[in-house]
Amino acid sequence: MREQLSAEEYIAELLGLVAVDERREGVAVADSLGRVLAQEVVSTASIPVFDNSSMDGYAVRWSDIAVVPTRLRLVGDVPAGSDADPVAGPGECVRIMTGAALPTFADTVVPVEQTQDEGTDVVVLEAPDGKGAYVRKAGEDVGRGAVVAEAGATISPGVAGAVAAVGVEQVAVRPRPRVSVGVTGDELVSGGSLRRGQIYESNSVGVGSLLEHLGADLVRSDLVRDRPQQLVDWLDRAARDSDLIVLTGGASVGAYDVVRDVITEAGGVFRHVRIQPGKPQGWGVWGGTPVVCLPGNPVSAVVSTEIFIRPMLDHILGRPAATWHTAVAGADWTSPDGRRQVVPVTLGTDDAGRLVAVPAHAGGSGSHLVTSLAVADGYAMVPEATTVVHVGDLLSVRWM
Repeated sequence: MREQLSAEEYIAELLGLVAVDERREGVAVADSLGRVLAQEVVSTASIPVFDNSSMDGYAVRWSDIAVVPTRLRLVGDVPAGSDADPVAGPGECVRIMTGAALPTFADTVVPVEQTQDEGTDVVVLEAPDGKGAYVRKAGEDVGRGAVVAEAGATISPGVAGAVAAVGVEQVAVRPRPRVSVGVTGDELVSGGSLRRGQIYESNSVGVGSLLEHLGADLVRSDLVRDRPQQLVDWLDRAARDSDLIVLTGGASVGAYDVVRDVITEAGGVFRHVRIQPGKPQGWGVWGGTPVVCLPGNPVSAVVSTEIFIRPMLDHILGRPAATWHTAVAGADWTSPDGRRQVVPVTLGTDDAGRLVAVPAHAGGSGSHLVTSLAVADGYAMVPEATTVVHVGDLLSVRWM
């Protein structure tokens, strides 16, 4: 009987095939979405740069409005972007717009909604909640030189916006790992009509797009027929311009599993991993380039990419591993004994505010149930020793 590895043991083997890419390249912040930072980003200025108003209203001294209503004389205006610093004496105020610099004399802003404008005078009808109200203090967000984003962070829209807000125009990022995908199988066709025994090929899109989503540069994604020489020729081409090669199909023990035969002859190994779907796995090296062999069934291939290829990309990019969260099961289902089950699930919340996971397909985690991926929000992980999941059981889940 073939030795079966845990998911962690197999991931450790795969991580031994790759190394952190220490190279870096500069990209404009506007073009950096989805890239991984190669070094931390620090603020070039204190944010806010100066004390400013958070409301349209009037800049005042708190001592002048301690008792309301009170009448103040209007002596100036400060629109947003102005460098004016008007002077006002006791009993005087200045009209100010949101974001405008607070005049030196003032310590508080009264929103326009709490006043009555009489042209040359302003009547303060209601005092704000304390001295300093509606004033954004300089540096209260971040100080000059403070770290805004850590090395290894993936640049999300929020990270990009924060980086731009502190005056940084270009960031250092890791190069995208170049990945080629070879989808094998004589039964596969790309569109058109099907004859008996044929199915539509989807891994080039499903696995390929997931790899791009995970930060890879997809060099090629091709359908490769079950012919040893055709696979060898394709591998030769892919190895020349790829950092990683992913093959789907032919990783099991069938009579026509060409991938297993070709990769084994080149020194590769094939494993049974205690996971469902995705039990048959393999890896090797071709022309100096790591090759990972995944099952061909679409759900198996996508789940395997998420569970096994993603850690490799994380390692190459110097990126933290994906985070698992805790959810409760929202339905009953079965799980194979002795195998860790990875189930595409929809995620929501119950009346108690708990995260709830429900299988995205009534058939559970079947490797052929590809439409489950269209509605799934993430994956639930069921431990090897669990054979039945009950409503309310705690599960580890990860967002897609």
